[in-house]
Amino acid sequence: MSVKELEKERAPQQAGFGLVAWLRWGWRTLTSMKTALILLFLLALASVPGSLVPQRGVDPDKVAQLYDKSPTLAEWYDRFQLFEVFTSVWFAAIYLLLFTSLIGCIIPRTATYLREVRRKPPAAPKNLSRLPHFASFEGDLQVDRAAARLRKLRFRVVTGDGWVSAEKGYLRETGNLFFHVALMGILLAVGFGSLFGYRGNVLVVEGDGFANTVAAYDRFIPGSQVSAESLEPFSFQLEDFKVAYQVTGEKRGQALDYTARLKVNDSPGSPARDYDLKVNDPLEINGTQTYLIGNGYAPVFRVTDGKGQVAFEGPVPCLIEAKATMTSGCVVKVPDAQPSQLGFLLQFLPTSVPLTDGTYASAFPGELNPEVQLVGAFSGDLGLRSGRPQSVYELAPPDLMKKLTPLIMGKSVPKPLAVGQSIDLPKGAGKLEFTGVKQWITLQTAYDPGRMPVLIAAATAVVAIALSLMIRRRRVFVRLGNGVVEVGGLTRTEGSAAGFAEEFADIVKLLSAGEKDVR
Repeated sequence: MSVKELEKERAPQQAGFGLVAWLRWGWRTLTSMKTALILLFLLALASVPGSLVPQRGVDPDKVAQLYDKSPTLAEWYDRFQLFEVFTSVWFAAIYLLLFTSLIGCIIPRTATYLREVRRKPPAAPKNLSRLPHFASFEGDLQVDRAAARLRKLRFRVVTGDGWVSAEKGYLRETGNLFFHVALMGILLAVGFGSLFGYRGNVLVVEGDGFANTVAAYDRFIPGSQVSAESLEPFSFQLEDFKVAYQVTGEKRGQALDYTARLKVNDSPGSPARDYDLKVNDPLEINGTQTYLIGNGYAPVFRVTDGKGQVAFEGPVPCLIEAKATMTSGCVVKVPDAQPSQLGFLLQFLPTSVPLTDGTYASAFPGELNPEVQLVGAFSGDLGLRSGRPQSVYELAPPDLMKKLTPLIMGKSVPKPLAVGQSIDLPKGAGKLEFTGVKQWITLQTAYDPGRMPVLIAAATAVVAIALSLMIRRRRVFVRLGNGVVEVGGLTRTEGSAAGFAEEFADIVKLLSAGEKDVR
C-alpha cells in the first residue's frame, strides 16, 4: 500500500447528511424567529387580495358582475381561489405553517424564560470600572442600605460580603413571550370560530321577512361543527329601506346614509321590536350579527299571459349595472304563462331622463322618476326543467327562446314605462305591466364564537409588544470598602445604552444621598 493510499484511509470520513439531519434542519428553520416573522408577513400579504377582490361569502353580487364584465379574468381569479381567499388552500398552508412555527418558538422560549426568572443576579465583578457605566463616591453606605434603596427602584437584589448585585427588566422577556402566546391565541381563536361559526348571505325585498334557518339563505357557509339546530331562532320583517343622497355640489348622487327599518322577533314567541339597521351597526342577537352590505331596486311587475290569466306578479330584484346612477338590469321569468313561457330583459332607471340621441338614462341614483326600459321580450322554453343550474339574472340560451316585438300604445317604440304603464305583446302573447317600485337589501348573518377571544388576544399582543419594546434589561453592581463606594452598570439589551445613562446617574445620586434625603 502506498503512502497516499494509507493517508487517504486514515483521513476522517465526512458524515453524510441523512434524513434525520434534514428533518432537524427543517424544524430548526421553521421554528426560528426569522421564519415566524416571514410567515407573519406572508399572512398579512395574503390577506390583501381578500380586500381588493370581491369575496363570495361577503358580496356575491359583485362576483357575478365581474363574471359578466370580465369572464376570463374571473375564471383566473377562481382558479387561484381569489374569490374565497380566507378559505383557500394556500392561505390555510401559510396559517398552519405560522401556527407550527409559533409553537416551536414558544416551547423553548418558555423553558428559557422560566430558568431566567429563577436565576439570581450574578455576583458583582471585582473591577467595576471596566463596565460601560461607572461612578464612585466617598461615603459610609452599608450593604443593607444600598440593597434597600435598589429594592425601592424595583430591582431584584442579591448581597454578598461588601457588594450588592441588582437586576431589572425581566418584563421585557415576559412581553416577548406573551406576544408570541397571543399570536398563537389569535390563530386558535380564528380556527375555533371557523369550526363552530357560520356565515350566510340573503337578499330581502321590502315587505318580505327572513327567518334564521338554513333554507332561508341564498348562500350559507357553515363551519364543520355547525348543524341546522345551531342557528339562533330569530326572524325579522323588512318594513322599509331608505337611502339619503347628496343632492347638490360636486358629490351629487353620493350616498350619505342607509337605514333599513326592521320588525325583529328575537325568538319565536317573543314580541316584535323596532330596529334601524345601518352600515357598520349590525343587529346582534345572542352573539349572531346581521350586517347590511348592499342594496338595490326591485321594480314590481304584473304579467298577463295569452289566456288572460295573471301568470306572474311581484317584485323582481335587479342587478346593479352602474353604481353612480343605480341603473340596474332586470330579468323577469314567467314559467307559468300559457300557451308558452315568457321572459323579459329590462333596464330599470331610477331617475329617467331622455338623451339627445333618443335613448334614455338615469341621471340620479334616487327614485325621482322611475321608469323601466324594455330590452327584449321572449317566448319559448325557459330551460327551467333541464336540470342545469341557471342564474336568476339570466334567460335561457337564445336557441330555446323566440324574440317578440312588443307594442306600446299600438307602436313598436321602445319608450320606457312609467309606473302604471304596460306593454302589449304581439299575437296576443300577453301583457307586461310596471306597477311599482320596491328596494332590496343584501344581508350577511355571521356567528363567530372566536370573535371575543381574538379581541382579547390582539389586545394582549399589543400590550406585550409594548412591554418588549419599551423595557430594558439592565444590571447595577455596588462595591463598598474603605469609605469608597463604587457603582457599575450595564444593559443587556442592544441599542439601549444611551437611554440607561440617565437612569444610571439617578441611581448613583440615590445611593450617594444621605439618609434624610432618601426619606
